[in-house]
Amino acid sequence: MATYHFLRNLIQRFFDAESDKVRQMAAAHYFSAWPYPRWIAHRGAGTLAPENTLAAFRLGASYGYRMFECDVKLSRDGMPFLLHDDTLTRTAHPITPWRSPDPQASAVAGDYPWHTLAQYDAGGWHSSTYAGEPLPTLAQIARFCIRNGYFLNIEIKPTTGTERQTGEVVAQHAARLWKGVAVPPLLTSFEIAALEGAMASQPELPRGLLIHALEDQSWAQWLDHASRLQCQAIVCNHALWNKYCVALAKAAGFRLLSYTVNDDAAAAQLQTWGTDGIITDRVDHFPPSA
Repeated sequence: MATYHFLRNLIQRFFDAESDKVRQMAAAHYFSAWPYPRWIAHRGAGTLAPENTLAAFRLGASYGYRMFECDVKLSRDGMPFLLHDDTLTRTAHPITPWRSPDPQASAVAGDYPWHTLAQYDAGGWHSSTYAGEPLPTLAQIARFCIRNGYFLNIEIKPTTGTERQTGEVVAQHAARLWKGVAVPPLLTSFEIAALEGAMASQPELPRGLLIHALEDQSWAQWLDHASRLQCQAIVCNHALWNKYCVALAKAAGFRLLSYTVNDDAAAAQLQTWGTDGIITDRVDHFPPSA
């Protein structure tokens, strides 16, 4: 109990010391009207359909979800498309599997031009129901979302070594695809260089900093990163949040989102703390109106 009170007092003193700084941040980053729904379908429909495919988006929408999260990277010739991993190994395979793969060929998706990637099966790994489902381009996902009035969180997922370029190009395409649409996509990334590229390319698009672990940095340092990047949101591994850091980040004017929340107790706690968005795999369990 003594340890609990010591930690609580330490965090409170830190919060008090940072109050002036966060108030200054709030003036630059506070959104008076956050336009996005609370519940966000992870990679389209979590694990119920092959991730990052149009089929997954359609399934998530069938459960009433109006906002989706997806991962976007670039082909060798600069086409933004959906894929989570650096490599094709886990979720995308040649449509003609009887052909012997070249053992010397790269597994890195970004090493291939789009006309090659367009021939890959991104659904068969999940189940035979989705065999032949293609890798979608960002443009295809944009059409689906815009025509149905859905919202999108684009996680910029660069191939290693292309962080800034990917941020620039994805932001350029997003600005063009959503031109004239009332609510643009939210661009997020773990990679600071990718967000720097997006900010330099299309500063008007909303951005969010993804945080998986604090590592050797304090919350104040992470908030400084987000502020420098002119982010409107912080998207955290949900286990990192507690009521003190939630209060600190909210006082700085940031909207707070969490991933990947699949547990009832965690979802309830995040809502009690007043966070703004919950990214979940369990689209069949959590009603998006909750």
